[in-house]
Amino acid sequence: MSKKILIIGATGMLGKPVAEAFKNSGYDVRLLVRNTGKAGKMFGDEFEKVHGNVADKESLNLALEDCNFVYVSLSGKIEQEGVENVAEVAKGKNIERIAYISGTSVAEQNTWHPVIKRKFLAEKAVIESGIPYTLFRPAWFMESLQNFVRDGKAFVFGHQRKPYHFVAAEDYARMVVKAFSDDRGKNKIFYIHGPEGIQFAEAVRRYVEALHPEINRVTVLPHWIANLVAVLTNNQAMRWGNDFMKYYAKVGDLGDPSEANKLLGAPETTLDQWLQKKKTQS
Repeated sequence: MSKKILIIGATGMLGKPVAEAFKNSGYDVRLLVRNTGKAGKMFGDEFEKVHGNVADKESLNLALEDCNFVYVSLSGKIEQEGVENVAEVAKGKNIERIAYISGTSVAEQNTWHPVIKRKFLAEKAVIESGIPYTLFRPAWFMESLQNFVRDGKAFVFGHQRKPYHFVAAEDYARMVVKAFSDDRGKNKIFYIHGPEGIQFAEAVRRYVEALHPEINRVTVLPHWIANLVAVLTNNQAMRWGNDFMKYYAKVGDLGDPSEANKLLGAPETTLDQWLQKKKTQS
């Protein structure tokens, strides 16, 4: 009998490849979704879908029924509350493993930043649930590079001098499935770093060169200018992105990925390989 996993956050950029990887590996996959129409277009009829959200414990209770595992991929202000609710409801079920995607720089010493504090407390809820857990702390994803191209322009916030170990979502998804298939993945925190360190502006430059050749340069916006523009235009997404990039320039990638690489198989996709694949698909 195949195992059933509930994926929370499946319609997000990082949840979808994980859901598909579990399905392709023979798991029964159930999705908790707020928008069934959107989920239907993304996944078709092969995935079981339950309408609900992480703020509603009753819908979580129904979604977790008969599941062996649960994987959580959330972001934004709901992240901490949502993970805490999942952990609480899961304690009343026969859940064999709970997993959550966090971030490579999540650590108690960095909880001065509100995003990191939310993630740190979400991790704490998972660990204290008493259910065997797996926490994933990946570096930046290659898929996030698209967010730095807008209206025919490419940009980065601040002079990002630290190397970023970008990960392909497909590699990450494979590693997540592997962690569930091996009992050695229980009660572990895995740092996931891509195969090479690249400065952020260089990564965006390569992305633009491969997929947006009409853009001839990448603009580096000093943090104070980016913040001013965000305030004047009431662009909350820009303000958030600038703030987080400022944080990341100070902290950088943390953690040792060697255990994850040994047990789960190291990410192999380089940025240039990922870009070539994207270029072929477009």
